[in-house]
Amino acid sequence: MRKRFLLSVFVLMFAVSCSKGGGFKGDYVVKIGDVKLTREDVQAQMSTIPPMARMSFMGPDGAARFVDELVKKEGLYLEAKKRGLEKDREAGKKIEEAGKIALVNYLIDKEIASASRVSEKDIRDYYDSHKDDFINNKEMRVSRIVVKGQDDASKVLQRLKGGEDFARVAREVSIDKSSAKAGGDMGYVSPMDKGRLDPGLVSLAFSLKRGELSGPVTMDGGIGILKVTDMKGNSVDFDQVKTVIPRKMTQEKQKMVFEKLMETVKKNFKVEINKAELAKVRPGPDAWR
Repeated sequence: MRKRFLLSVFVLMFAVSCSKGGGFKGDYVVKIGDVKLTREDVQAQMSTIPPMARMSFMGPDGAARFVDELVKKEGLYLEAKKRGLEKDREAGKKIEEAGKIALVNYLIDKEIASASRVSEKDIRDYYDSHKDDFINNKEMRVSRIVVKGQDDASKVLQRLKGGEDFARVAREVSIDKSSAKAGGDMGYVSPMDKGRLDPGLVSLAFSLKRGELSGPVTMDGGIGILKVTDMKGNSVDFDQVKTVIPRKMTQEKQKMVFEKLMETVKKNFKVEINKAELAKVRPGPDAWR
């Protein structure tokens, strides 16, 4: 079972990387047919497998076991070529798809490489501009507008995004009369608050930033929109969070880079969906084989 797992890892790695070896200078570690793999080749291939799989090759005989798996992979590849399987139509499709995946991954890695680099100044600036993210024992001051249906909620959200004052709109249209009188204000809530708001709505409030609106969400008696108007709690010192900020920054920057890349793709390539044919698609068990 273990050998099957390891071999499957290498087959996947091979399909994605399509490495043929021999890309570095130096005497070979192993030779399979006419293919030679140097120490640099072996180490480069090891760096491409997932960390969990890499753990399987720790220990004094780890390198030998790793090379043994490489021999299996390269040997099977050479046997497949000897049988002319690369000319098989189905094999060609799989090779083409693997090539697409490899190229897409390379494009994404290339685009987001710079997003992983952050300086000490970047970290400090991020902390100073995101202090709301670093508060313990946080309480959020929440306002809400409740209307009867989804259409009404969409109209309210459009008005709010257009710049209308939340409190004024709440007094005008909210069917929650108790909060409407206060401009939608519900006061401060915390994760432990089991009173005025459903726990799910409290969780929603804590996913928002100060001044941010939620989308329409089902509430008792109708459809509501939440807004966080203030928050309070104990600020976390910079020294306590400076080691986790780079990861947050990297994730956010990578997301922005990816979204920008997709915007470029949409501009460069026109997408047309044939809705009539799409309606005929019925995914079933056979579709995922």
